[in-house]
Amino acid sequence: MSDDKKKTPKEDFDLPSLLPFMTSFVSPMMQQGSHLGAIESSLRDRLLGESARTLEASLNEEILRHPAPMVCPRCGRALEDKGIKPKEITTLFGTITVRRRYGYCHHCKKGDFPDDRRLGLDESGLSPEVKRLSGLFGGETDFARGSELLWEASRIRLSSKQLQRVSESLGEEIAQEEEADVGPDHHPLPFGRTIYIGMDGTGIPMQARETRGRRGKQADGSSKTREAKMCDIWEANRVNKEKIPVKDPGSVSYTASIESAAQKDTDLELSAFGRRVEREAARRGVDKAARIVVIGDGAPWIWNIAGEQFPHAICIVDRFHAKQHLSDLSKVMFGAKSAKGESWTRERYDELDQGRMDDLLKNLAIYEKTFPEAKRCRAYFENNRERRRSPEFWAQGLSTSSGVVEGGCKSVVGGGSRSPECTGAFGEPIVSWRFDAASKAADMTHSGKDAWKGWRHNPQENPRENHG
Repeated sequence: MSDDKKKTPKEDFDLPSLLPFMTSFVSPMMQQGSHLGAIESSLRDRLLGESARTLEASLNEEILRHPAPMVCPRCGRALEDKGIKPKEITTLFGTITVRRRYGYCHHCKKGDFPDDRRLGLDESGLSPEVKRLSGLFGGETDFARGSELLWEASRIRLSSKQLQRVSESLGEEIAQEEEADVGPDHHPLPFGRTIYIGMDGTGIPMQARETRGRRGKQADGSSKTREAKMCDIWEANRVNKEKIPVKDPGSVSYTASIESAAQKDTDLELSAFGRRVEREAARRGVDKAARIVVIGDGAPWIWNIAGEQFPHAICIVDRFHAKQHLSDLSKVMFGAKSAKGESWTRERYDELDQGRMDDLLKNLAIYEKTFPEAKRCRAYFENNRERRRSPEFWAQGLSTSSGVVEGGCKSVVGGGSRSPECTGAFGEPIVSWRFDAASKAADMTHSGKDAWKGWRHNPQENPRENHG
């Protein structure tokens, strides 16, 4: 039977019989002076409870009257009926007890619950819809806060650990699907258009046992984080009133994981993250684009992947990170609130935006002997000077900002991983789940979050993009 011909319940509520119930419920509360909010809350809880009892009775009756076939899902042989085993299930309406039949396969030496498979249940004890909502709340914020919001919004009571386990389970499913599916996704192929590929990394707080032996940025050389690497792909074929390229609605897709991008020249295979980028590029049809632009913060691993997989791409160091290097250096040399530092920073910004790289490098070299940071900053721009040709890029109508990438890292990873409750529990499955949720959110809202929200206009503290 096709999906459009499947039978669906058509019986309407019996409104005449519901009205007396509503009146008998609402009237006393009104007379006691209760406001609408109290009435809503009490009525919701009452209706949820009644619905849970009705759902429980209906499901158990249906299982009894129309049982699922007692067939082993592994070998197809008949299962020996071992009787009824009840199980508590958390649903949208509350906790119910489902009386499912248990069968045993003598060939496979394993048991099975055919009714669970029929209803889409698993060992979590959550209904499919509760799992979906749990994943949404768990993907938006830390698990403690997600647990609170889930209860307030839907009266579903799950602990932060339960929410974490659900999110991890969904993330593992997504990671498996991501590796298996390299066919075209729902985005239109970029025939004759420009497509952007952004890559970045961000630190994820981890438990001490997961960072033991890893070098990091702590004073003692240890690490408290592991780096999640992200790739996102988008199009920016439109311009705003200032003629600055802006991303096309619904064009953003994210993929991320805690994977290595390290690769030797002699390696015959791509790195783990390199393969992830390759799969996402295949799904988006990057090879069909008229122009490919790779945007990054200047990290060598980004350009290594770009050179290996997109040899004809235009590579751009995004303007925000480039200016951030100058802003940070200014604070070291002149102080955070120095008028001289602000003036120096503005002059360096102008040199950067006008493509005067020789002047920029010359002015950085002045401070090399006094400040090691100036030497490192100069080396950064020397190594990336061909990727920061701003006037040329703008003349071609190209975006030079990785705001889409930064927005993904900050709002998806940073926003949900920085709380003490979540620190150390934020692993690869959660990264996969949150970035998958971000892709869906970007498609549904047709807008991304402002990656630079909150930056002030002090040029030492706000190297914000004025151009795309």
